Amino acid sequence: MEQTASIVQIKGIRDGLLASFSDAPWEDQRAALLTQIDERPDFFRGARLAMDVGAQILKVNDLVDLRDRLSERNVSLWAVVSESPVTEQTSQLLGLATRISKPRPEEQKQFIDTITDETALFVNKTIRSGNRIEFPGHIVIVGDVNPGAEIVAEGNIIVWGRVRGMMHAGSKGDRSAFICALDLSANQLRIADEVSANLKPPKDPKPEIVSINSDGRLQAELWNAG
Repeated sequence: MEQTASIVQIKGIRDGLLASFSDAPWEDQRAALLTQIDERPDFFRGARLAMDVGAQILKVNDLVDLRDRLSERNVSLWAVVSESPVTEQTSQLLGLATRISKPRPEEQKQFIDTITDETALFVNKTIRSGNRIEFPGHIVIVGDVNPGAEIVAEGNIIVWGRVRGMMHAGSKGDRSAFICALDLSANQLRIADEVSANLKPPKDPKPEIVSINSDGRLQAELWNAG
């Protein structure tokens, strides 16, 4: 694991996971990535993966082969960022994105610091339809929550991504709990026993935090996520 970690570093970004590689032959980079995934299959299952390959020159066969291997592991390759024009053209030819939104380190720190208690579940992937996550504490998700997915926490819920599923914070009656996300287009939001009506996706989504106001109703305000 340590040897593969020296070749590939994987972290959460707004749109899923980002794999960044050190300078090594492509065969070693690919093998290190697949090894990390194979060692933690539950963590990576259903993830959306972007890669920053630096100046590495990749041809169509290279990316097609990797995309197939990732697909076998239920990982979706959606973006390749590269300093090489050849790799960039190859990626575009295959319908892959070549630009991603990378949060600055201070943004990620502030995001994580929003959770102050020690009891938190961190999830580094998109939550797909039909999946339900329930935890007796806070839940932090780096990824999207798709329609049909449910997130239930006794504490707060923080999503570094887009929310279109059902969210229930303070599930055991904690009316001080809150829900925040970069894009709250949720089907339903609940805090304790307060329930929102169906929400329409905002035309210009901004980070928001939802809590119970002094009138006992759910209220959304701008969340300074960065």
